[in-house]
Amino acid sequence: MKHLITILLILWLVPVSFGQTQLPEVALKIQQVEKGLLPAVQIAGKPPVGYTIAERMRQFKVPAVSIAVVNNGKVEWAKAYGYLSVDSLQKADTETLFQAASISKPLSALGALKLVEQDKLSLDTDINQYLKSWKIKPSRYTEQKPVTLRGLLSHTAGLTVHGFGGYPKGKALPTLVQILNGEKPANSPAVVSDTVPGVLFKYSGGGYVVMQQAIEDLTGESFPAFMQKTVLTPLGMSHSTFQQPLPGVMGKNVSVAHFGNGKKLPGDWNTYPEIAPAGLWTTPTDLAQYIIEVQQSLQGKGNHVLSETMTKTMLTRQIGNQGLGPGLNNGNGPGTFGHGGGNAGYRCFIYAFTELGQGAVIMTNSDDGMDLFYDIYRGISQAYNWPSFKSVTKKVETLSPAQLDRLVGRYEGYGDRKPVLEVTRRDDGLQIRQSWDGYRFVLLPESDMKFFVKDDGGPFTFETAADGTITALLAFGSDRWTKVNWMLCL
Repeated sequence: MKHLITILLILWLVPVSFGQTQLPEVALKIQQVEKGLLPAVQIAGKPPVGYTIAERMRQFKVPAVSIAVVNNGKVEWAKAYGYLSVDSLQKADTETLFQAASISKPLSALGALKLVEQDKLSLDTDINQYLKSWKIKPSRYTEQKPVTLRGLLSHTAGLTVHGFGGYPKGKALPTLVQILNGEKPANSPAVVSDTVPGVLFKYSGGGYVVMQQAIEDLTGESFPAFMQKTVLTPLGMSHSTFQQPLPGVMGKNVSVAHFGNGKKLPGDWNTYPEIAPAGLWTTPTDLAQYIIEVQQSLQGKGNHVLSETMTKTMLTRQIGNQGLGPGLNNGNGPGTFGHGGGNAGYRCFIYAFTELGQGAVIMTNSDDGMDLFYDIYRGISQAYNWPSFKSVTKKVETLSPAQLDRLVGRYEGYGDRKPVLEVTRRDDGLQIRQSWDGYRFVLLPESDMKFFVKDDGGPFTFETAADGTITALLAFGSDRWTKVNWMLCL
């Protein structure tokens, strides 16, 4: 087995291409990306760091990665690297299927908005009016405002259940109603209202299951059949399906899910009956058609699913940076839309500019694929001169052991499980261990109180009381973090 894995790691250097022979200028761009992966942070005073795709795949134990790049409003190139699994001799190619995980949501939103455009659904009507098989239970929150499709699509409906773990092969699959009620064999809690709708952004995969049930009740069709007819076929996504479990006829060229340690998931991958939020099987080339469709529909072209007006509605910020399906960035610089995805053993991301005709899709079959695809996006950004996904250069300050020791301790977060960050000292800075999964990462000092994550640049700040005593650790947004205040507890 060790000899086989060694051979596979060597052969990972050989990519599988999309389409015919590339133009010289495109081939050069591909080489720039393949050899020019960049970390989030470069250290001032040290030689710039860069990687090849093959190097990072080996480091992160990612068996396969597939990429599609959109430029000038079309798929300029697509390539796949690696093998279907750590012990497979079958190369991944541009038709290899990956689980899109939460990237299912913006595609599912297209289908729902099509029904709105056909006057079969309303964005702002109580969704219970469309639900027949199941209803959202009344609560003191829904008494103030109803749950609406707008809220479901933008994660502002005030519903529970962030995401889903899926079901290994051989396990009984729950019905949609069992999932919504949290009844066995469902492995997730019931979807209920616990916040006033329309007040705040609270990510809810459960809300998309409610939307799935509403569409099936309204149309009388299964959600996969509805999406095939309404979205996938019109967009030309011929290597995609929302069917769960994956049909056997499509199972010959499928990437196998892997843990971060490089081992395969039992049964190769999980099944997700929560189809609207997590059930899409697809390829980067197919998802690139979604990018192109949105970009063209905004210009009044294409419009295979939505009109220009409805596309603009979809890309209008609701609360925070969330549209009706995709995430948005309409602040400084060009507008963007996109979404990440993370099912068991798969990590993927879709990112595009609304008006520049550019974007890219990256899909991996590993729990550590996120670390890889951010490096690839920075490589693409460098090659295509994107205004985002840039490495930053930071200067590291030298702190004494005594200065570092005063920051060491256990910092407790919020929630029922009392998550803890364990901070210890090392020669060049600090190390943090996450209590909930054992993950470790390094903080390097910018000053005596300000640090950044060595790998992704995420900033951390230690807070003090008036007498200078350390009281808390504040983590801000980065590739991995959102703003969280961790209180020193020991």
